[in-house]
Amino acid sequence: MSETHPVIVIGAGPIGLAAAAHLLERDQDVRVLEAGATVGAAMAQWGHIKLFSTWRYNIDAAARRLLEANSDGYSGGWETPRETRLPTGADMISDYLEPLAAHPALAPRISFGHRVVGVTRVAPDGAGVDKTRSAGRDQTLFLVRTETAAGTKDLFARAVIDASGTWSGPNPVGRSGIEAIGEVRAREAGFITSPLPDPLGSELERFAGKTVLVLGAGHSAANTLISLGKLRQQHPGTTVLWGLRGTANPIRLYGGGAADELPARGQLGTSLRRFVENGDITILENVAVTSLEADTRLTVELAYGDSLTVDLVVPATGFRPDLSFLSELRLDMDHIVEAPKELGPLIDPEFHSCGTVTAHGERVLAHPDPNFYIVGMKSYGRAPTFLMATGYEQVRSIAAALAGDRAAADLVRLELPETGVCSTDLGGSCDLPTTDDSAPDCATSVTETPAASCCGAPEPVTIGFATGTLHGHNDLFAHQKS
Repeated sequence: MSETHPVIVIGAGPIGLAAAAHLLERDQDVRVLEAGATVGAAMAQWGHIKLFSTWRYNIDAAARRLLEANSDGYSGGWETPRETRLPTGADMISDYLEPLAAHPALAPRISFGHRVVGVTRVAPDGAGVDKTRSAGRDQTLFLVRTETAAGTKDLFARAVIDASGTWSGPNPVGRSGIEAIGEVRAREAGFITSPLPDPLGSELERFAGKTVLVLGAGHSAANTLISLGKLRQQHPGTTVLWGLRGTANPIRLYGGGAADELPARGQLGTSLRRFVENGDITILENVAVTSLEADTRLTVELAYGDSLTVDLVVPATGFRPDLSFLSELRLDMDHIVEAPKELGPLIDPEFHSCGTVTAHGERVLAHPDPNFYIVGMKSYGRAPTFLMATGYEQVRSIAAALAGDRAAADLVRLELPETGVCSTDLGGSCDLPTTDDSAPDCATSVTETPAASCCGAPEPVTIGFATGTLHGHNDLFAHQKS
């Protein structure tokens, strides 16, 4: 019975569509559910941002084959982007995701405006099977409940791949992982922006001449700070405050600079340092937000009795996964990172950077409920070490397992360029992002040797790992640890 039902993929971003492409390539029935109205709906919200890695490292192999094939007389006229160019989020959508979603093999399988609000299991006779029911659980289907413009719909699947990402779950502004007092009201009043706003473009009027507090020390913060530094040079009345939860360590703040194996990322740190030294950005240390009071401006109360008055707060504080709609499934999660349990130790940002996370596949991502997987950015939970190529390898392995090819599923492989510096300095997602237009192409200093990097490609393969060697250690890349 289950073979007559599709694999449901939640999310039509790069990893979700890659999963669909790999499943189609293995003749597996698939349906993609996207909450937004278009592909890459979350990516569109930071479309102005450039990725650190070039096109070569951001196109999935199965998706490329689908786009380049003349199947059933179809030729979409897809033009492969120049491999050494750094795409923006908008480029990823227009030049890759939209053509992929429009392919006749995939287009009928994508349902937009379908927000998944619950996933559970149901017996073949239709009887409900909640999390406490064990008898015959392996023989049940998944019930995927969605909210649509036409109402609530229940769909059935033999497997579910959750590639819904974490963009909708930014970490709070408040200290210690919980919201500050008054944070919800401040957000509703418009004092708290998106994690990656566009101060030099569509939101220029919102930011120009204002006092802006940017919270965070990762790549997202760096992007926004550089944009605000440029904005201040054009509009001197703009005040840019950089709030750090700890003390300012220049090495950690600015990264590897010219020594970084991704020139675009190194340039990001170099540009940021220049704005700080020029006085366009003011660093504030030990900023722990306790409460927010919204009036005509926003009063930010800090620990130890200090306070700030600002016009806008940018929450570049990272993201966390939304696991609420998976509460009726049996998941095995790392309680610290909020990633699948086997994956958690491999990506813990206290010990790993993007360059020390090894390739991993279906076995590492599996849960006690068979045939359910969390992939992509969401699989990394709260860890900021995700890179897109690793997500592509995740879904390749899972598609192989669902098609019954155990050997292909277990041999997880990834080609990665040679490293220079790859640390958690400016720690964020390795594929994201840069706003510096002068940043050079990633490929200008990349050589193809088996080593770790933040700029990984899914194919061709030069590194292979049996998944059994990945459980609980990362010795191959120990020399890369920050």
